Parts: sequence; C-alpha cells; structure tokens
Amino acid sequence: MPRVKGGKTTLKRRKNLLARVKGFRFGRGTKKREAKTAFLHAGAHAFAHRKDKKNDFRRLFNIKIGAASKALGVSYSKLINLLKVKNVELDRKILADLAENNPETFKQVVEFVK
Repeated sequence: MPRVKGGKTTLKRRKNLLARVKGFRFGRGTKKREAKTAFLHAGAHAFAHRKDKKNDFRRLFNIKIGAASKALGVSYSKLINLLKVKNVELDRKILADLAENNPETFKQVVEFVK
C-alpha cells in the first residue's frame, strides 16, 4: 500500500487551531504547540467562569437591593424576609432592576411588604 502524507489535513488542522487563538498574546497566537495548550486552558477557564458569573450577578443584585432598601429604611435581610412572609415572588434580579430603573415601583413594593 502506498504511503499517505498528511499535508492537507495537517495544514487544515493547524489553520483552524490558529484561527481559534487569534488575538492571543506572545507565541500562543502563532505557534501550534503553544496555541493548543492555550486553547485548552482558555476552554477550561471559560467553563468555570460561566458558572462563576451566576454568583457574581447574584452578589451585584444583593448590593443594589440593599442600597435601595436602606434608603427606604429597611435592611436587605429584613426586606427579603418580609417578601417571603407576604409570599411576594419577585426574584433578586427583578428587584435589583426595579431598584435601579424604577425606584417608585420599588418603593411601592417595599411599602406593600411593610
């Protein structure tokens, strides 16, 4: 059987890999071996940080709600407790949005649960 050289396939594979690491700094954007390791590490970090993003946003929502509720004379923890007691099913994302963009509506929600 004749020998098959992998020229076309190898070049295509290398070109696709380098396209995925375009913009990476130093040799990681131009050299195949460094590009491969950089790409694998980038994927691992992207996976982990997609999970972390949820926690980051929840923390931000809590800060926004806390700041707005303090201005109305209620602490964050008391507000969340009052919402649960009154069975108001607004999640933190919605409350944070109300606190930031519609302070009048947020004030009405706080007055309702008081």
